[in-house]
Amino acid sequence: MWRRPVADGQELPSEIAAPLARFKGEKPDAPAWFDHALAQPPERTTFAFEGADIEQLTWGDRGKPGLLLLHGNGASADWWTFIAPFFAQDWRVAAFSWSGMGRSDWRDGYNADQFAREAFAAAEAAGLYDNGRPVFVAHSFGGFPTMLAAQKYGDRMRAAVLVDSVVRPPEREWRGPPRRANANRVYPTLVEALARFRLAPPQGCENLYIADWIARNALKEVEGGWTWRFDPFMWTSFQMEDRGPLLSGATCPVAMVWGDRSGLVDEEILDYMRGLLPPGSPQLAIPDADHHVMIDQPLAFVAALRGLLAGWSLEP
Repeated sequence: MWRRPVADGQELPSEIAAPLARFKGEKPDAPAWFDHALAQPPERTTFAFEGADIEQLTWGDRGKPGLLLLHGNGASADWWTFIAPFFAQDWRVAAFSWSGMGRSDWRDGYNADQFAREAFAAAEAAGLYDNGRPVFVAHSFGGFPTMLAAQKYGDRMRAAVLVDSVVRPPEREWRGPPRRANANRVYPTLVEALARFRLAPPQGCENLYIADWIARNALKEVEGGWTWRFDPFMWTSFQMEDRGPLLSGATCPVAMVWGDRSGLVDEEILDYMRGLLPPGSPQLAIPDADHHVMIDQPLAFVAALRGLLAGWSLEP
């Protein structure tokens, strides 16, 4: 049974705090569809952008309509490796890791406008403009620079899909996670590191084979053991702006997808976002999904996204 994120200050149950610990480094069994998706590996490349090498994954042939997949905070392009192959027959698909995350370089400082430009640089490097403008699909934090891109550079986007990426009313605005003072911990063994993996914000996870895949790609070997790839100091200087004006000012079509059990989405937030979106904007709740929709209900998410993309695939 799915469980909502635990409230601040509450002790996390072990299945949320350490979902992979009981496997002791072994990989959980996975269904055939997941193995088949991973058997269609991406081309892994990097491109240089404003002083940083950015990790990029691509599927499908150049010349098809472009689809850019953007991950959330602390995640990486590998969050899309079991989703992207479902679209590669009809789309040129790319997923990249934001600077400071995944295998991309870290920066001395980060800002939303640079992230938005980074997304367009990824689309250009992947050839997503070879057949018109690409669709951006952004999960969680990835939706913030995507909203900025849709407002400032919407003429370069076919459409944007925001996946459990919320805009709160001003009185409830979220300004980012707590600022970190310490570097990421180094764990002596991969087994110990995997045992410490958990989703953020905390939630239950039934598809532990996906959690295991994500966790392994989130770690890197360093002197003394294993540590997380993301820059723990990204939020030291990064500021979250009010996203309301960004969403209401979008100059391309925008769709909204969310998990119907998401702890980040409630009726007040949905009503507020609906008031900002252009009339007729698609809005889809994924049943029995929490915040991490592509982990919670991957195939339902694929089906929903295919439905949205069908209406945009032939547009310039």
